Amino acid sequence: MLNGIVVLTVLLLAIGAAAAQDVQGVELCTQERNLDKRTSCLQSNVGYLQQLVAKNASDAQQKLNVVNGEIAALKSALATLQASLEQLHLAAKKSEGKKSEDK
Repeated sequence: MLNGIVVLTVLLLAIGAAAAQDVQGVELCTQERNLDKRTSCLQSNVGYLQQLVAKNASDAQQKLNVVNGEIAALKSALATLQASLEQLHLAAKKSEGKKSEDK
């Protein structure tokens, strides 16, 4: 599901960029008079764009994996800090209990 969202996002960004400007690496096939050459040009463009989308999706997945690792490390650190805080609260309550018994 998440991979589909990433690919969809990349495609939408590519479409938005294509509407605003030429896509670098894509040939202009409309000027070609020969139908076979035009078809070949379009197929080449499709192949290039598919490779570009796959590369961008792979890069996004790698970044996502790194971020997920960082999130897991932060969650672990948070759990450790919460446990330490709980121990400090228990120690403070015990300390308060001893002070009230001494009076």
